[in-house]
Amino acid sequence: MSKFINPFTDVGFKRIFGQEFSKPQLLDFLNALLEGERVITDITFLDKEQTAMFEGDKSPIYDILCQTLTGEKIIVEMQNREHPNFKERMVYYAAEALVRQGERGTSWNYDIKAVYLVAFTNFLIADHEGQLRVDAVLTTRDGDVFTDKLRIVCLQLPCFEKQADECESQFERWIYVLKNMETLNRMPWAAKNSVFARLAEIAEVSAMTREERMKYDSALKHYRDTLNSLQGAEAKGRAEGRAEERISNARKMKAKGIPVEDIADITGLKEEEIALL
Repeated sequence: MSKFINPFTDVGFKRIFGQEFSKPQLLDFLNALLEGERVITDITFLDKEQTAMFEGDKSPIYDILCQTLTGEKIIVEMQNREHPNFKERMVYYAAEALVRQGERGTSWNYDIKAVYLVAFTNFLIADHEGQLRVDAVLTTRDGDVFTDKLRIVCLQLPCFEKQADECESQFERWIYVLKNMETLNRMPWAAKNSVFARLAEIAEVSAMTREERMKYDSALKHYRDTLNSLQGAEAKGRAEGRAEERISNARKMKAKGIPVEDIADITGLKEEEIALL
């Protein structure tokens, strides 16, 4: 059994970032993420179970939803599998948080606060395969910021390949720990950094109560089942791709008049299959 929890599970992720006792960890991570831009001194966790805006409202349930002292909303998500229209889904989540700030009456003048959506992805986003950090804002076609009220940051964990001794910033240390936590025997930097020392305490599987452990074990099983399903689908896709390639090659060889028995020997297809091509 691993010493530390798996942060890719729903229970593990929320234990690290989404509870009152883990607030210092979330603040430290967010400030590392936004280093050089701003400093967040405190946050308030908000109820994820949003009040319906209208009958039949199916608003998204966020992994973590919090608010800064100055009113900005911050959504933090862990995504283990790619969804259709993933980028659009993130835009919808952020836009929905903006829309919910609207107030009825004539006195409200669209005084909205900024919304930040931070998504950890355990997969690569199409068109951004080589980027650890995909940082999106609303800009003009000239590249100037149109408004700072909406920002989406996707952190593609598969892109991060540094080892512990190669991490140069607090942001990189966080990414390293999150990506490797389940395989660590000890928490790096815990001796010199109180945030990681505290993280080591709350992330230890042995520190959980019996009830928490039962929930975690269930979440871990779900995560592993999802991972196995994805790996199975990828293997099936590769096998189907190889089969299609053999058929395509067989057609080309058949068109050039190569004997069927030779095509069968080269491609591994049966002579009867080749005859039907």
